[in-house]
Amino acid sequence: MATGPVSSNVFNSISTYLKENDISFRSIQHEPTYTSEQSAQVRGEDLSIGGKALVMKIDDKFHLFVLSASKKCDSKRIKEYLKTKKIRFATNEELMNLTGLVPGSVPPFGQPILPFELHVDESIVQNEKIAFNAGDLTQSIIMLVKDYLNVTKAHIFLFSSD
Repeated sequence: MATGPVSSNVFNSISTYLKENDISFRSIQHEPTYTSEQSAQVRGEDLSIGGKALVMKIDDKFHLFVLSASKKCDSKRIKEYLKTKKIRFATNEELMNLTGLVPGSVPPFGQPILPFELHVDESIVQNEKIAFNAGDLTQSIIMLVKDYLNVTKAHIFLFSSD
């Protein structure tokens, strides 16, 4: 489980980064959530506004992909967009080594929070809000999508399916 100094540092880094950029957000402390469905339930929000963050290795470099929790990742679309054939999910061990985080706790932020190039699916752009676990299975942040997109400067394209 993502607890202790690393995970609290990620939450604090996100909070500080958002405050420095004059972005308003709501943070929620809750029992640990291990699925997108559990997270939506404890937040009292619709599953579709959940931001599912996936670390994937493209060729020899790790990237972060964020899509609506109600959608599935379509790796074929990612391959086409990034013009690659080599793509896979990061293993739990790689995720821990790269971020100090466990699956389900990875926030939808690339640099300067996490060391990844960030890609956001169009399913996120269609929502008014985004909710996500913020470096810990017990900490969530909810914020406006327009603010999220302004502060993250992500590459936006369609890589989800129903």
